[in-house]
Amino acid sequence: MKKSFILIAVLAIFGLIGCQTKPVKTIDNLKAAIKGETTASAKYKAFAEKARTEGLDTIAKLFDAASQAEGIHAANHSKVLEGLGEKMENFKPEFEVKTTAENLQAAIDGETYESTTMYPEFIKTATVEKVDKALKSFNWANDTEKKHNAYYTKALEALKAGSEKQLPFIYYVCPVCGNTYDEATLDKNCAFCQTPSDKFIKI
Repeated sequence: MKKSFILIAVLAIFGLIGCQTKPVKTIDNLKAAIKGETTASAKYKAFAEKARTEGLDTIAKLFDAASQAEGIHAANHSKVLEGLGEKMENFKPEFEVKTTAENLQAAIDGETYESTTMYPEFIKTATVEKVDKALKSFNWANDTEKKHNAYYTKALEALKAGSEKQLPFIYYVCPVCGNTYDEATLDKNCAFCQTPSDKFIKI
C-alpha cells in the first residue's frame, strides 16, 4: 500500500513538471496565427471576387493565389497545434470588403504587420520554448507573407498607374509551405521547403 502511494506521488510530480514545461506561449501564438491565416484566406477570396466585379482580373488572380497560400499556412499551424495535444476553438472570420484599391492597401497593412511584428515575435518565442515544428511553420508563413507584401505593393502601384493589365496572370503556390510564385519567377524547387515545382498548385 505504501509503495503504491509513493508511485502515485512520483507520477503526480512528473505530471506537474510536464504541465510546467508545456510551450504555453507558442500554443497561444499558434492559435492566433491560425485565426489570422484563416481570416486572411477568406478575406482574400472575397477580395478576389470584388476585383472581378471591377474588371481587375490580374489582381483577382493575385488574391486567389494568396488565399490559397494562407489556407496552407493555417493548415500547417493547425497540424502543429494538434501535435501538441491542443485544439483550435471555433471562430468566424471577420473582415470588410471595400474597393480593390482599399482592399490592396488593407492586404499590405496586414502582411506588413505579420512579417515585421507578429511572426518575428512568434518565431522568437518558439525558439525559446524549443518547439521546432512551430518554428518551421512560422518561418514558412513569414517568408511567404514578405512575398505577398511585395506582390500587393506592386499591384497597388500598377492599379494607380492604370497598368494593372501588365501584372502576372498566372501564379503557383507550393502545397507544402504556401510559398507563392508568378510564372516569371518560378523556381525548379520551392526556395523554402524544396518541394518540386511540378507539385505546385497553378492558380
